[in-house]
Amino acid sequence: MSAKPAKVVLGIESSCDETAAALVTSERVILAQAIASQEAEHAPYGGVVPEIAARAHAERIAPLIEQVLREADVSLAQCDAIAATAGPGLIGGVMVGLVSAKALAMASDKPLIAINHLEGHALSPRLADASLQFPYALLLVSGGHCQILEVSGPGQYRRLATTIDDALGEAFDKSAKVLGLGYPGGPALERLALAGDPQAVPLPRPLMSKPEPHFSFAGLKSAVLRAHESGSYKDADIAASFQQAAVDCIRDRLTRALAQMPEVTALVVAGGVAANAVVRSALESLAQQRGLPFIAPPMALCTDNAAMIAWAGLERLALGHAGDPLDFVARPRWPLDPEAEPARGAGVKA
Repeated sequence: MSAKPAKVVLGIESSCDETAAALVTSERVILAQAIASQEAEHAPYGGVVPEIAARAHAERIAPLIEQVLREADVSLAQCDAIAATAGPGLIGGVMVGLVSAKALAMASDKPLIAINHLEGHALSPRLADASLQFPYALLLVSGGHCQILEVSGPGQYRRLATTIDDALGEAFDKSAKVLGLGYPGGPALERLALAGDPQAVPLPRPLMSKPEPHFSFAGLKSAVLRAHESGSYKDADIAASFQQAAVDCIRDRLTRALAQMPEVTALVVAGGVAANAVVRSALESLAQQRGLPFIAPPMALCTDNAAMIAWAGLERLALGHAGDPLDFVARPRWPLDPEAEPARGAGVKA
């Protein structure tokens, strides 16, 4: 009996400030991918401006899709489905990508698969590592989200922790802005921290030792501002101390959450902050202490990208998902675990 041919999915991502398209096969081969950055557009403002982002997505998405189809020498007729981020994210950008996917699905008579952007991150390590089996513990850390989840399969998530205020990536970016490092701030702060002393500045570790493993980074971010304004510390020391405080919080919160997930097969990290080498090193050490494999996707799959969206679509196709209706509505908020109990605290983010 001959093997079944590999399925091919076109993925589209436009939830924030990266416009992306990719073609991925069910054999975990990325046939082609392209990402258009908006760093230059947003740099003067020190952060993402939603209106500017939406316009940039609208201008770039069609050429990117044409580019990946051309590079892979694949036609829409050869694709098995069109997968697109349908939320959560900046609603203008999400709508650009989702409407484009709907048009392509209608024109080619292919299924539309509406993907939760967070699920794209959550499943991306399985694109890179075929050995990763469900269930696994996931630290999802990005500019907009900071969560600990037990991942049992596509659509099967148990959220154990979330941030009650700022996401870690947001804290990185805003602390970098305080230090005058520009945009994007996270990578710039990581580079500056290499020249600093992580013990030089006494910064808080919010929620450390609290029984519930939720996160809080607003107080840490405010402490960075006070340290900088005091003029008593070098910027490199502030950066290194901030990064160390964040890592200490992550280790403490994860340790408590892992105690509630005795059956997981691995500790996995995903999301933009997963590209931070210090964060990765700390997580790898924690995984070793717990006797778990540590799995992180390659850097190219950590930040927002369309390959992870295509792969999430393939995971759903493998389960027999027939596609979503063409009137699927874009969602600015879309929790992976809608049944999770709300975290206690002002400004809670799901």
